[in-house]
Amino acid sequence: MPSSAQYLPFYLASRRTVFPTTELCISNSIRHLAYLRTSRRNSYLGRHGISNWAAPPISNQCSHTRPPLKVAPSRSVPLPLSIRIHSRTLSSSTKPNQTPSSEMAEPTGLITTSGIELLTWGTPNGHKISILLEELKEAYGTEYTVQAVDIMKNTQKQPWYTALSPNGRIPTIVDHNRGGFAVFEGLAILSYLARHYDPEHKFSFPVDSDDYSVAEQWMAWQHGGVGPMQGQANHFLHAAPEKIPYGAQRYVGETERLYGVLDARLAGGREYVAGPGPKGKYSIADMSLFGWVNVSTWGGIDLANFPNVKAWHERILARPAVQRGLTVPGGAPSRVSNSELQRRVTEGDEDAKKQLEEDRKFIDAAKEKYGYKYSSP
Repeated sequence: MPSSAQYLPFYLASRRTVFPTTELCISNSIRHLAYLRTSRRNSYLGRHGISNWAAPPISNQCSHTRPPLKVAPSRSVPLPLSIRIHSRTLSSSTKPNQTPSSEMAEPTGLITTSGIELLTWGTPNGHKISILLEELKEAYGTEYTVQAVDIMKNTQKQPWYTALSPNGRIPTIVDHNRGGFAVFEGLAILSYLARHYDPEHKFSFPVDSDDYSVAEQWMAWQHGGVGPMQGQANHFLHAAPEKIPYGAQRYVGETERLYGVLDARLAGGREYVAGPGPKGKYSIADMSLFGWVNVSTWGGIDLANFPNVKAWHERILARPAVQRGLTVPGGAPSRVSNSELQRRVTEGDEDAKKQLEEDRKFIDAAKEKYGYKYSSP
C-alpha cells in the first residue's frame, strides 16, 4: 500500500466523446479526481471495501488551481458471482475488496480461450455491456471473463487492444465461443450479444419484428445523442482546465432536451423504451441508456424535471443483475452515480454537497448569460 497520496477517479467516460483533445490531460486539479490520503497499516479505502485505484500519471501539459474534492466512504457492494477476473474465478465467498482494480495485473492481451471475454472499465458505456452479461448469466447461465482496461493509464491505446478495437476505446468483447470474434462499440456489442446469446428474446426482439426496429432506433438515438452530449456536459463541468460557461450551458442544455424526448417516450404508463403493448418490455434499448441516466446528476441533470425518466431509472436500478453489472470491473459502484451522490449528501458529506451546489450555480449562471430556454424536442 503506498504511503503517499492516491487518486480515485470520480467518473471518467470511455473517452469516445468526453475529451475533445487526442490525449487525456490528467493533473492534480482535475475535479473529477478525489484526493485521498492513505497510510501503510490502515487504508481509508480498505476499511470501507472500496477498490484501491492506482495513482494515474500526472501530466504537466495542463494546470488548474482549483483544489480537488475529497471523497466520503462508499458502501461495500459484492462482486458479481462467478465472474472470472484475470484468470481467477470469484465465488460467492469472495469479498469485494479482495481484487481491487489497482491490484489487478496490467492487461497485456487476452487471458482465456473459452467463453466471452469482456475488456472494460467502470463507465456508462462499459456498464451497458456488463449489465447485459449479468442479465444473460442470470437467465441462461452465460459465463464471461472480465479484464479491467484502465483508461487512466491509456491501456486501451496499447497495440494488443487496438488490434481488437481499432478506435482504442472501451468496451470490447472477444467471443471465444465463435473463434475469437471481436466486437467493439457498445451498440454493436449489445446487438451481437442479444443475437447470439438471447435465443428466447428475453432482452431483445426477433430481427424481423417492428419491435426490433423500434429498439434499434432508440439505441441509435442514445449512441449518437445522449452519450456524446452528456459526455461533453461532464467534460465542461468537471474536466475542462478552465470554466467555460458557453460550453457548459450548451451541452447540459442539449442533454436536457434529449431527456425531455425520453420523458415523452415514457409517458402514458410506458415502463420501457421499446417492446409491445402500452408498457413495453425491458430490453437492450433500456440498457443502452441506463448507464448515462445513472450518472445524470453528475452531468448537471435534475431527474426531478423528468418524472417518467426518474421512475424508469428506479425501476431498472432495482434489478439484481443491474446492481451486479454496475460493480464491474472494480467491485464497487460509480462514486458519482445518482444514488451514491444522494447518499453522501444525505449522510452529511459537505464536500459532495458543496460540489453539487457549485455545479448548479455555474450552470444556472451560464444559462442566464446566454439566454438558454429549455425546449424539447
